[in-house]
Amino acid sequence: MKTKLLQKTQHLFLLYSFLILAISAPIFYFTIEKLYLTEADDTLHLRKKEFGILHAKTLKINQIEDWNTFNRDVKIEPFESRYSKDTLFTKILFDKIDNENEPYRILNSKITVEGKPYAFSSRINLVESKDLIINVAMLFIALLLLLLLGIYFITKIVSKNLWLPFYQTLEKLEEYDTDKNAIIEFNETGIEEFYRLNTTLAKLIFRNNSVFNSQKEFIENAAHEMQTPLAVFKSKLELLQQQSQFSSENYEILQQVNFTISRLTKLNKNLLLLSRVENQQFKELDAIDWTAILQKFYSFYKEQAQVKNISTELIINANPLTKANLVLVEILISNLFLNAIRHNKIGGKAIVTSYTNEIQFCNSGEEKALETNKLFERFSKNNPSKEGTGLGLSIVKKICEQNNWKIEYKFENSLHYFVLKF
Repeated sequence: MKTKLLQKTQHLFLLYSFLILAISAPIFYFTIEKLYLTEADDTLHLRKKEFGILHAKTLKINQIEDWNTFNRDVKIEPFESRYSKDTLFTKILFDKIDNENEPYRILNSKITVEGKPYAFSSRINLVESKDLIINVAMLFIALLLLLLLGIYFITKIVSKNLWLPFYQTLEKLEEYDTDKNAIIEFNETGIEEFYRLNTTLAKLIFRNNSVFNSQKEFIENAAHEMQTPLAVFKSKLELLQQQSQFSSENYEILQQVNFTISRLTKLNKNLLLLSRVENQQFKELDAIDWTAILQKFYSFYKEQAQVKNISTELIINANPLTKANLVLVEILISNLFLNAIRHNKIGGKAIVTSYTNEIQFCNSGEEKALETNKLFERFSKNNPSKEGTGLGLSIVKKICEQNNWKIEYKFENSLHYFVLKF
């Protein structure tokens, strides 16, 4: 499945954004937690300093019990050797007020009361700090997500507007058809790269149209100019064949030359027809009676099919309602009938079936599917030994394109199908 360039960049941008979010969120959380612990430690040291200035000199040993009773988070405890240096640590203690275990940050330090060593113990409840850290972290993540989403949608809108000239150019190129000899007028854009692209494409299309027109003109003129000498050549050759002084070998040579001239004449007519179709010289439109046309050509080609012992059948299920040029429609149907007979096998079968929106030409033949990549190209033959100019299906394709129809090929149950869809 193909992905648009804009979607590709957006996917990469989203991936990068979530990667940044996944990395920054835990870093932010642990950084805030570290800062809060540092702040708690500073507060504990400040309490110790405050105690030393305000209470240490006046506090009596007999007042320690009362002090501990009225101070919840600052205690004076008996001295132990582990209190020789200031000690900071986190410990889980039971809180009688909240009736649950909660984390505390504790400072233990040595002090003297009336000249005797005691331990100063101060603590700070970290539950509130953790709630605060979580709330701050959630707020940070929410703001970051909001920022990323805002950047994403803004980028999407801006990118869409920036790439709009490119998609407009692409749409016009997709609608461009060389046969219609149209000049594409690209929209003005202030973006230098798209301006250069449009300018280059306009020059390329102009040169392409010029070359295409020259080729069409050459083919039409050449085919038209060749008609008269070919007709004269063929008539003179027929007169020459009527003379009796030729040997059988010479007569056979004349027959081969006559066959070649006939084929060349047909080729010339087909090339001229293709040129006229491409130049849209068949502009008259008629309501087409497909049933009558199918019956007309079926009767004609049925006789040719009998020569090869090919069984034929015409099935009319519906009469499609279309408007087109009658001459081109008859050429189209004639070529499809001829294709079904010419490329059939002796003792084979050919079936033509009409429906509301399509007509199927089905015939036996080679026991394998034809190569479809060049099936409708000019001078393309799946079997070079077969008679024909190699232009029949190309003419069919061109007539279908001019009328916005479709011609499709498929191979099913050892039968070749050419389906004309309206």
